[in-house]
Amino acid sequence: MALIEVRNVHKSYGPREVLRGIHLDVAAGEVVGVLGANGAGKTTLVESIGGLRTPDSGTIRVAGLDPISDAQELRGILGMQLQQCRLPAKITPAEALDLFGSFYPQARPTDELLERFGLNDQRRQRFEKLSGGQQQRLSVALALIGQPRIAILDELTTGLDPVARREIWNYLDGLTAEGTTILLVTHSMAEAEYLCDRIVILNDGRIAVEGTPAEVAGTDSLDEAYIRATAPNLAASNRPVPNQPFLNQAEKEN
Repeated sequence: MALIEVRNVHKSYGPREVLRGIHLDVAAGEVVGVLGANGAGKTTLVESIGGLRTPDSGTIRVAGLDPISDAQELRGILGMQLQQCRLPAKITPAEALDLFGSFYPQARPTDELLERFGLNDQRRQRFEKLSGGQQQRLSVALALIGQPRIAILDELTTGLDPVARREIWNYLDGLTAEGTTILLVTHSMAEAEYLCDRIVILNDGRIAVEGTPAEVAGTDSLDEAYIRATAPNLAASNRPVPNQPFLNQAEKEN
């Protein structure tokens, strides 16, 4: 039985239909990547699953809960990290983690998360003084502090250097080993290949392709499969594309 069930979900903003009859199941403990071009509906889909947006039609259930009518109960089992982290300018990472941790009965320790996400040296630095990458790492830490059964992560490593990105990937590997279910929005084919059990590629509000990274890629690279699904006119080009590995050598060896 799926932990997350999305059935025939539609969502429009004015005359523009962003989701066009989405069906999606996510099993407990699975890592599912949501890929697609800007405007394809990725963020609207995951925000609807997280209860931040109300679909125009269709149904969503997360662990049997309706994200809208059961919002308070859902917050106890689901953590979300959005594309932009906005906190009070003067709050520090340690203060933010302490505050968010107080909302949960079994929060992860602040010191553990500061260490895991490379924020120890910035623990008393004001949020407004943090770099974009440091703000992003804090956002991910805040989403995971309550030890959620389900984590929704939207562009979690955007703007991070390769070392910070790999540290977060390794941390998420540990969470999935503990049974955490992750819904991951990403533009990175390397990230999708490394972390995801299964991926869905959205195009024009619909799921164009779904399967494991290997199934979706087939005999091509995942990049080429993505292009076929989202921009077939480019995929039809006869011009050869350089064969570039998903992961650099340092990442492969880790």
